[in-house]
Amino acid sequence: MKILSVVGARPNYMKVAPIVSAVKERNRRRGRRITHVLVHTGQHYDSELSDVFFVDLKLEEPKYYLGVGSASHAVQTAEVMKKFEAVMGLEKPDVVVVVGDVNSTVACALVASKTFYDNRGTSPLIAHVEAGLRSFDRAMPEEINRVLTDHLSDFLFVTEPSGVLNLVREGIARERIHFVGNTMIDCLLACLKQAQRSRILECLGLRENGVAGRETAAVGTASQGERAARPKTPSAAIPFAVLTLHRPSNVDDPENFLNIIQALKEIAASLPIIFPCHPRTENNIVRFGYQGHFVCLGNDDRSPGRRADFLRTDHPLHSVNLVRPLSYLDFLCLMSNAAIVLTDSGGIQEETTILKIPCITLRENTERPATVSQGSNIIAGTDKERILAAFRFQIRAKIRRTQPRFWDGRASRRIVDIIASTLGWK
Repeated sequence: MKILSVVGARPNYMKVAPIVSAVKERNRRRGRRITHVLVHTGQHYDSELSDVFFVDLKLEEPKYYLGVGSASHAVQTAEVMKKFEAVMGLEKPDVVVVVGDVNSTVACALVASKTFYDNRGTSPLIAHVEAGLRSFDRAMPEEINRVLTDHLSDFLFVTEPSGVLNLVREGIARERIHFVGNTMIDCLLACLKQAQRSRILECLGLRENGVAGRETAAVGTASQGERAARPKTPSAAIPFAVLTLHRPSNVDDPENFLNIIQALKEIAASLPIIFPCHPRTENNIVRFGYQGHFVCLGNDDRSPGRRADFLRTDHPLHSVNLVRPLSYLDFLCLMSNAAIVLTDSGGIQEETTILKIPCITLRENTERPATVSQGSNIIAGTDKERILAAFRFQIRAKIRRTQPRFWDGRASRRIVDIIASTLGWK
C-alpha cells in the first residue's frame, strides 16, 4: 500500500505537505500502514531556499532527488520522464500523486500511465491534485500540462466548481472527478499562526518593535460554518503592497514588462511595493536595462541587485523595492500584512482570497475564477491604465467575506480517504 508523490517546483511543496500529513494522520487513526514516498524532480531548485521550505512545512526529505534543473520544455520534460521511470521500477507504487501544472506534473503522469507491473498484472493509478483548472489560453505551457495530466489521471481532485464543469465538458467520467477543496489552503491555514511570528516585517523596515497590535481580517470559515482561527498580529507601521512577477509572458517580453513597471511606479508613489524577486526576473531587469526603475532593499549576501548599477537602500522607499526570495513563512507573513497584492501567480490569487487581501492579477485570464467571483481578486492584464484602474478600485473596495466551498483545511484528508477507500484500504 504505497503512495508516491511528486514535487518539481516550490509551489508544489505547499500542495503536497498537507497530503503527507494526512497520510500520517490516517495511519495513526486506522492503525494501518500506508507507505508514502516523496520524489523531487529538481525542475526548479535552489538548495538554500528549498531547504528552508522543507523546514517551514515540516516536510519529509525526498527519498529521490532527480536533479533535472532548468532547460527547454521538451528537454526538461524528457529528462524528468527518463529519471522518473527508474524510480517507478524501484518503488512500484499503487498510486502516483502529481500536483499543479508544471512540466514535472505531466512528465510523471505520462510515465505512470505507461507503467505496467508484470508480477502484479496491474498499473499504478494516477491522482491529479488541482485538476480541472482552465485558463483556456493554450499559449500558456501550464494549460497544456493541465489538460494532458487530467486526461491521464484516474483520480481528479478538484479545488473549485469550475473545475468539475470543465472536466465534464471534456468528456471525463464523473466517477473520476472529486470536488475536495484546496490543499494549498490546507497548508496556509496550518501555517498562518506560525508565520505571524516571522520577523520579516522588522527585517525589511516595515514595522518597528513594540508597535501596537490589531486583529487582522478573518481568514474565513471552516466547514459546517466554523470560523477558522486567525491569530492577532501586530500591524505594519508602514502600509505597503506586495508584488510577485515571474511568468515568461510578463518578464521575458520587454514591452509587456515595461508597461507593468510603469504602472507599478505610479502605484509605488502612494504605496511602497515590496517585490521578492526571482533571480530569473532580476536577470531580465538587467538584460533589458530596467535597473533604474527599482531599488534594492537590504544588504545581505542574498539580496538582489548585487550589481553596482542598482540603487540600494536600507529602508523601504516609495518605489518598487526588490528583496531576496523569501521562505514560505516569511512570505506568508508579508502577504497577510499587505494592503494589496499584485501578482501573476495562480496560487497567490487563492491565498489572498482566504486572507481577505485585495489582489490584482497581472494577466489577461485566470484558471481560478472562484478567486474573482467569491474572493478578493480582479484581473487587470498588463496594460498600464488597466492596472492603475484596478488598483484604484481595489484599494477602496469592500472585500467580500465569502469563501470558496471546501477551502477549509480538510482537502488533504478527503483526498487520502478517497484514495484509500477506492483501493479498499480500510
